[in-house]
Amino acid sequence: MLEPMQNHGFTRRTALRSLAVAALAVPVVFNPATSAAAAPRATPLWHPNPATDGLNAFEGIEADRTNLHPDRKYVFVEGGDHYRFNIWHDDRDTTGGGDRQRTESKGMVQNGTVLKMHNGQTWTISYEMFMPATLHGTSKFTHIFQTKTPATNAGPWVTLDLGRSGNKELLRARAYANPGSPDIVATDLAPLRDKWITIEWTLTIGAKGTAAFTVRNGTGPTAPVAAHGSMSNVIIPDQGDYVRPKWGIYRSVQSASSDIIDTFVLFRNYSAAHA
Repeated sequence: MLEPMQNHGFTRRTALRSLAVAALAVPVVFNPATSAAAAPRATPLWHPNPATDGLNAFEGIEADRTNLHPDRKYVFVEGGDHYRFNIWHDDRDTTGGGDRQRTESKGMVQNGTVLKMHNGQTWTISYEMFMPATLHGTSKFTHIFQTKTPATNAGPWVTLDLGRSGNKELLRARAYANPGSPDIVATDLAPLRDKWITIEWTLTIGAKGTAAFTVRNGTGPTAPVAAHGSMSNVIIPDQGDYVRPKWGIYRSVQSASSDIIDTFVLFRNYSAAHA
């Protein structure tokens, strides 16, 4: 059962495997005690205020696209300062023949203008996220962030996943379109639940792009780094269109039923810019 809506103020799969060419991904993982993403900070182009921008901060919402559950609230502003994304165990998406479910926002919109990530640009994207204990790592895919190219519906390119191997659950930043979908970095999920944490991405868009990922166990610039890693030759092409980020919960229902339960995820303090 979903937790009551409240202010947590303490507070297809068209992965174009044919594109998975012999570009060799080279992960570099740093000591989380001493390292963090060192990308230059640019003036944010995207910095939505949930209280005033609401869902206009995104290009759109993808949830219950067949309108099977019109009584449910899927994505909305909660408490005036963050976005809440709900999902239920019996939700089903229109893709995949009924084998998956989706509650996602797509894109970045600032003052009515859609922000687009293009080849050659380096973007920094950061946000704070709250994952409850009911949001489990799964044996099949669970994306809570992904990047795609709209015109071709290609990707996911880079993702943030909740994975499981036996009893061990992981937060995994992945070069999903590269051969083998390798981890850019992975870390234990358990210590990052039931609190606000900070996510930081640095993405250079292109067929041979780069990706760096940092997760901080808390909020603010002094919050300790739980994990950091980077990778070169990452497949993130705009394909003549643009790359668009997505947030929420997109997961296979072919994982254990004990992991596909009613849950939610919260986001706040979104920021994005490119050099």
